[in-house]
Amino acid sequence: MRLLADYHTHTNYGHGTGLISNNIQQALEKGLEELAITEHGPASQSLTKLGVKDALQLLEIKNEVSNYNREVKELNILAGVEANIVSLDGDLDIPNFVLEELDIVLAGLHLWIKPQDLKTGKRLIFDNMINYRLGLVSKEEIRYYNTQALINAVEKYDIDIITHPGFQLDIDTIELAKICQKNDTLLEINNSHQQLTTDFINAAAKTGVKFVVNSDAHKSTEIGEVSSALKLLKETNIDLNQVINVV
Repeated sequence: MRLLADYHTHTNYGHGTGLISNNIQQALEKGLEELAITEHGPASQSLTKLGVKDALQLLEIKNEVSNYNREVKELNILAGVEANIVSLDGDLDIPNFVLEELDIVLAGLHLWIKPQDLKTGKRLIFDNMINYRLGLVSKEEIRYYNTQALINAVEKYDIDIITHPGFQLDIDTIELAKICQKNDTLLEINNSHQQLTTDFINAAAKTGVKFVVNSDAHKSTEIGEVSSALKLLKETNIDLNQVINVV
C-alpha cells in the first residue's frame, strides 16, 4: 500500500515544530501528491501553545500556502484547520466566514480545549477526564454525549474529516459512521494516535463510510509516515476503495 496524500499535518503556527516549507519539502521527498496544513483551532488550551492565536491566522496560513502553490508544481498544498468541537450542539471554534475560505476542514473532540459553555465543559471534559474515573457518570452516558457532539458537528458544518475518532473519548462507532456516510465526511485512521482497532474499522466500514489515513505530523520528518496505520489497515476486512488516499 502507498500513501497518496497527507491531510493532517501541523507546523509552528500551532504546536508543530517545523515551517510550512519543511512540510512541503518532506512531502515532495515522500512522493505525495497532496498535503494539507491543518493547525488546531484557537480553543485548544494547554500550558504550551496548541493552536492558532485566533481564527484569522488561518487566513494568513492560506495566503502563505497560496504562494507556495504558485512555486511548487509537483504537489497540491491545501490550507485547512483541525477545528475543535466546543459545544454539545457541535459548534466549532472557527467562524463560518473563515471556514468558507479554507480548502479542507478537519474537526475532532479534544479534552484540552476552552468549551463554549459550562454544560459542555462538564459533559465533554470533566466527565471524560475525572467523573467517569470516580464512578460519578456511566460509560453509556459519556458515550452518548461524546457521540452526539460529533454527530451535531457533522450535520451542522461541511466537515471533510473527523480526526482520531474515539481517541481519549469513547464514542458509538456505528452511529457516528452512519452520519458521516450520509454527509460525505471521512473517518480518520490516525498514525499518531493509534487508538483504533480492527473491530472499530470493520464495524464502521459496514455503513459504507469512507476513511482517510493521515500522519497527524507535528514535525516535518513525520510527514507521510503512516506505517502503523497501514499495518492496521492490512489487518481489517475493509475494501481499499473505502480509503481515499491509499493505493
